[in-house]
Amino acid sequence: MSASRDIDALIDMMARLPGLGPRSARRAVLQMIRKRELLLTPLADLMHQVAVTVRECDRCGNLGGARICDICASEKRANSELCVVEDVADLWAMERGASFHGRYHVLGGTLSALDAVGPDDLRIPLLVQRIEEEGISEVILALNATVDGQTTAHYIADQLEGRVRLTSLAQGVPIGGELDYLDDGTITAALRARKDI
Repeated sequence: MSASRDIDALIDMMARLPGLGPRSARRAVLQMIRKRELLLTPLADLMHQVAVTVRECDRCGNLGGARICDICASEKRANSELCVVEDVADLWAMERGASFHGRYHVLGGTLSALDAVGPDDLRIPLLVQRIEEEGISEVILALNATVDGQTTAHYIADQLEGRVRLTSLAQGVPIGGELDYLDDGTITAALRARKDI
């Protein structure tokens, strides 16, 4: 009887993960149990290892195994450019593109009056401190094009005005995108950010 409760508890826990509902969680748990040696045991071991060893970087907020992450510790990174992102998933997305060679600052979310998230709830004060201490010459605001993301970008721009060059990612038509499938906001942003050919 307790094994059944454990399975139900595992399904409930898995269903809390983004992208998994109760049905998907149930299928995943059943598959892991069926392939216990191949999936369940190694997954449990890795999850324990990650829980024990992974921590936030003291400087930027990225995840790693030490107080300072590999990106912040790298001497190959440009010290003068700082890319501000909402969360670690955004940092990883930027790294997949392999186009940015500076450093990062993870805010840990966005400002939100509805959720009572203010500047002190995020890593904004630490960002201002980094600008003063690290000789940053450009801050790239790579925040999501949502209301909260843009509100956060405007707040940060106000805080850093006159201290550093501020830029943001371009917005508009994605590569491979078709105009017929784009929303009005994306088309408007693309028109405003048009460039000479």
